[in-house]
Parts: sequence; C-alpha cells; structure tokens
Amino acid sequence: MVAPVIETLDLTKIYVTFLGTQQILALDKLNLSVEEGEIFGCLGPNGAGKTTAVKIFLGLIFPTSGEIRILGERTASPRVKRKIGYLPEGSYFPDFLRGEEVLEFYGHLYGLRGKDLQERITATLDLVGLQDARRMLVRYYSKGMRQRIGLAQALLSDPDILILDEPTTGLDPIARREIRDILVKLKVERGKTLFICSHELLEVELMCDRVAILDRGKVVKSGRLDEMVYSERDVEIVARGVSGELENKFRSENVTVSEAGKGKVRIDVPREKGVFGVLRRLEQDGAELVSMSPRKQSLEDIFLQAVRESAEERQAAASAESAAGGNET
Repeated sequence: MVAPVIETLDLTKIYVTFLGTQQILALDKLNLSVEEGEIFGCLGPNGAGKTTAVKIFLGLIFPTSGEIRILGERTASPRVKRKIGYLPEGSYFPDFLRGEEVLEFYGHLYGLRGKDLQERITATLDLVGLQDARRMLVRYYSKGMRQRIGLAQALLSDPDILILDEPTTGLDPIARREIRDILVKLKVERGKTLFICSHELLEVELMCDRVAILDRGKVVKSGRLDEMVYSERDVEIVARGVSGELENKFRSENVTVSEAGKGKVRIDVPREKGVFGVLRRLEQDGAELVSMSPRKQSLEDIFLQAVRESAEERQAAASAESAAGGNET
C-alpha cells in the first residue's frame, strides 16, 4: 500500500481568544486522506475549518492534538515544505513588478539562482500561458492573468503537492475554463497531487476525483465524486405509453413524474421506493420501458444535504443534552 501524500488523524485545533475567555473549536478530530496523483476537493461553508486545515498543512500553525503527515513526514520538515506549492485566495503581487520579476522574487525565496531559475521561469510561464506577458507590468494584468501568475509562483519549485485556495473564484467563464484545464493537465501529464479548497461547486465537480465536505471542523461526507453523484437506489426510468391514471398514482406516492418528450415520461424513483415494484406496475399498465439508469445528483445537492443533516444532528444532540440536564435537576 502506498502511503497517502496528505493524511490527518483526529486532527484538532482549538483557538483561544484574547485573555483566554473563550475557546473556539476550529477542527474537531478531522480525518482526511489524499492519495498521490489525484485532485482532491475540500468543501464546506464559511467557518467549516478549511483554512485552518490548510494552515496546518503548510506548517503556519500547529494542531492542538492529533497527527498530520505529508509525504510520510511531519509538516514541520523543511524538506517537505519544499515539495509543496501554495496559491492563497486573493493573492497579491506588487503591481510595479513585471510578471517575470514576480517569479524571480519567488525563485530566490525557493533558493533558485542563475540559469536554473531562468529556465524554470520560462517553463512555468509556458505552462500557464503567460509567456507573451512576461515583461508586462502586473498592474496591467487582468484578474485571470493575476491568477495565472499566482499559479506560476506555486509551480516554480516543481512541487509534488499543490494546495490551492479558491483558484477560480471571481473569474469569468473563459478564465475559469483556462485555469481548470491547466490544473487537470498538471494531474494528468505531470502527476501532481492537487488539494483544492473552493466554494465553486461546479468547478470542483468538473475537476476533482474525490471530495470531502466539512462542517464545524468535521468531515460530514467524503468519497469518490463519481460514486457520490450516483445513488445506488435512486433510479431514473424513462417509459413510453404510461397511462394518466398510473402517473397520478405515482405522484400521490411521492414519485416524481415529468414529461420527457415524444410521448415519454421520466420517473424518478426515490431511495425508499423499490425500483422493481415500479417496473412491474409499468408492465401491468402496458407501458414500454425506454431506459433505466442511476439518477445523477449535482454536487450542490450533495453538499446542501450533507450540511443540513449535520446541522440537524447537532440540534438533536443539543436537545438531548438539554433534556438530560433538565431531568437531572
């Protein structure tokens, strides 16, 4: 078994406010595992703990308890830090510098010099599509170009792992597509491992292999994206010649029936319904089965459901605790 490139075990972070008057639980026994060569999406509402987790990955802050391993080592190791590229959300570069000068500055921080640095700059600008703008002042860069130069600085040291915070937020559709294509290319052609934090659920759905949804510092849902968007028991059936009487019966039983064109109807069989019972009733009705397939859910649907269920669990736990306290008194 190959060890994950990023792994957390019961990772916990508690912030203590000024004068120690209040404690804030940012990460609550967080367990994540990111495999080599995949694009991993980390999702969650504001305050879910994504930024705290990234800061721990980068060694900027330290956990209160639990373990964190990157490339099999502790994040505090300088050797490991050299293998991580980071693009923060809303990264800023001095606008009086040219694109190539920005990369020269970061290259010096990485310890690169001379011919090696210039070759790295040229190769990286080629990759992100900024070769023609390398001598342009950053103040004249569009937002998409600024995001590309930010990605270029993250790639300059040829890291094994890229940690990207909101890489496509605020970009127009063309720029989003261009950044997305670059990120997929990094995975497919260069074998990079990408850890992406984002609120742009459609972009994540188009790029990522696996995702984890966080809420209040915990993973509330995770897995392969292609498996998550298809429910094992949610099935979409398309049939022709379904009687109006049977359509009405399905609707009264909470089964969604909609027009599919050319005399066909689409029947969404929910999880609690048996698909074989629906098929049998269609056969008895004299309807013709056109197709049957797992019903695809959007990542947005999955995200909202996971966060909603997490909130309901917290509310139920709080109610139970309150009731127990009342019984004791």
